[in-house]
Amino acid sequence: MLKVLIINTLVIFIGAHLFEGVKIKGCLTALGVAILLGLINMFIKPLIVFLTLPLTILTLGLFILVINAWILMIVDKLVEGFEIKSFWWALLFGFFISIVNGVLLRLF
Repeated sequence: MLKVLIINTLVIFIGAHLFEGVKIKGCLTALGVAILLGLINMFIKPLIVFLTLPLTILTLGLFILVINAWILMIVDKLVEGFEIKSFWWALLFGFFISIVNGVLLRLF
């Protein structure tokens, strides 16, 4: 569990510096974002995915990317020092987080 939190924090911190539309204040803010994102993904996202299952099936799973972007926009509003300029940046950032986390978690 700690390994996942560390990887998520690093991916969020590095990704925020790579993408112009995502700003983060520092490492502690990235840790806060990672913790809140993990909690939302654990408790709220399964309910959202279940409620939007027909739309997710209709779009062949691509609606999950929209859900991820929406969750990132919520985290943006809740964590001071973390800012995403628009929905499109959130969509791109969410895609980046998903891909890089998947690769790093398989490696480590």
